[in-house]
Amino acid sequence: MTELTGPCISAMSAPVMTISEAKHVAIVGATGAVGQEMLDCLDERNFPISELTLLASARSAGKEILFRGSLIKVKELTHDSFEGVDIALFSAGGDLSLEYAPSAAAAGAVVIDNSSAFRMDDQVPLVVPEVNPEAIKNRPKGIIANPNCTTIITLMALSPLHKLYGLRSIIASSYQAVSGSGAQGIIELDEQIKVLGAGGEITEDMKKVYPHQIASNVIPHVDAFTENGYTKEELKMLNESRKILNLPDLRVTCTCVRVPVHRSHSVSVTAQFERPVDVAEARAVYANCPGVDAKDDPENSLYPVPLDTTKKDNCLVGRIRKDMVFDNALALWVVGDQVRKGAALNAVQIAELV
Repeated sequence: MTELTGPCISAMSAPVMTISEAKHVAIVGATGAVGQEMLDCLDERNFPISELTLLASARSAGKEILFRGSLIKVKELTHDSFEGVDIALFSAGGDLSLEYAPSAAAAGAVVIDNSSAFRMDDQVPLVVPEVNPEAIKNRPKGIIANPNCTTIITLMALSPLHKLYGLRSIIASSYQAVSGSGAQGIIELDEQIKVLGAGGEITEDMKKVYPHQIASNVIPHVDAFTENGYTKEELKMLNESRKILNLPDLRVTCTCVRVPVHRSHSVSVTAQFERPVDVAEARAVYANCPGVDAKDDPENSLYPVPLDTTKKDNCLVGRIRKDMVFDNALALWVVGDQVRKGAALNAVQIAELV
């Protein structure tokens, strides 16, 4: 049996900074859900901050946010907002990232962007710290991109297996929580549940976020469809996985589905490898891997569900078994909090590496 000390050696936890390395940190989109989660992660991980600048749109400017016992006033985002900033965490959408991230980088800040704006730019590293931390060293534009949440969660499970067996292909179906659509997705789900619970019917005016009723339903439609029949969300799994793992020929097909769950995405994965696989060995490898744990005892109803990872750092993997169609393949189920590890935490971990 293969030695299990190798697959996660390069996926060490991010180094802990000393107080002398305290940074001036800016958060763009500080009043949003991911921005708030970034603040929580910075606080919980004792990230050393010498100064904190909170930035948002003009309508949010003036709001005060409590951080480490102090109320910090939110400022309006402008191109001049980044003087003296060491690290700028962006979570305000792709358009704003395209407009303002270059200004932050030009001012000397290292930009960590949570949008899709720069992910496929050859001069911008796309990083999951447990998977490819070395990629942050080459950032000619001063920008590092955070991958899509579903990609992060999936690769947290597949990276250790890739190091063990050599990944060839991925077939995935995602089960994505409504919070992936923002606060309005949660509101729409909750309002529809109340109506159905009272014996009512869902009317067209109650379908604002999703094209179909989301309560008591699933919708195989996340993001816009493209010419080849896949959605942009599904193609992110293909393109981002290839870049992060440095596997330009990796074969990936994916179906992304919105489900009536508040928080935490789940992904069903069939992964084919170059070398023969062993289920016990695959399960055991997660014991050595930061950020991902195995929860895999199905006979005792132990397997990951979204509530297990909600507001938690680690992803969970279960239902690990040999695939019955492909040779050298494993089927597995992975769950992770898409707001936390799929966005805010991953960005803060990148900042720790920087």
